[in-house]
Amino acid sequence: MLFDFALYLAVGTVAGLLAGLLGIGGGLLVVAALSFTLPTLGVPAAQVMHVAVATSLASIVLTALASTRAHWRHGSVLPRTLAWLAPGLVAGGLTGAALASRLPGTALRVGVALFCVFSAWRMAFGAGAAGDRDQEEPRSPWLLAAGAGIGAVSALVGIGGGTLTVPLLVALKARPVRAVGTSAACGLVIALAGAAGYVRGGHGAHGLPAGSIGYIYLPAALAVALASMLMAPVGVRLAHRLHATQLKRVFAAFLLVVGALIASGR
Repeated sequence: MLFDFALYLAVGTVAGLLAGLLGIGGGLLVVAALSFTLPTLGVPAAQVMHVAVATSLASIVLTALASTRAHWRHGSVLPRTLAWLAPGLVAGGLTGAALASRLPGTALRVGVALFCVFSAWRMAFGAGAAGDRDQEEPRSPWLLAAGAGIGAVSALVGIGGGTLTVPLLVALKARPVRAVGTSAACGLVIALAGAAGYVRGGHGAHGLPAGSIGYIYLPAALAVALASMLMAPVGVRLAHRLHATQLKRVFAAFLLVVGALIASGR
């Protein structure tokens, strides 16, 4: 148990560094680490991925809250855009969690692995954020549908949705810094909705470790969140000293390895 807790702190540390350094929350890393450790706690193989994804989302609640507060103080959150996205994010998050709760563990494992490949491709070859753009605040009924899609996918794989939300907002001419800030707030909405869905979906499930609420394993969620919140500012400082493009490609390669390991069940 002590070893597991230390591992969760280590995973949270890396996730926090990535959040500050590359602008991603490290949710896929958390899911991968939990998928390897949860079987040692006696979690049935059929439920390992459900618990891993749900716990990742629960950990994102605290880290996204801290990030959103910081971005809000700097005026980097677009409130009207968030208002258009939020209903869809909630609906999508709840729907994604409900769907995941009914999927076989193998199907969920493959889905997360495929999303690792997609995220690796975007990180390695996706276009970088443009410089200053028009300070537009995207507002459109289409954002409701976009939010639903982002929320559902994020809840299915256990992430805050930054890899989907930021490119969308930048494409709609939001300034990159505001796209990132608004994405942090969207991640909070997704995490809350998704976590609530997994609490409901895991109600009455058998074989879950002590300290679980639904599919959420609270000790791991709190340890990851605590370390991540403490280390994110360090990642921000490192981002100003290191070459971001090379780091993204290295992490993209790492994501491919993670995806392969998750898919193999090892």
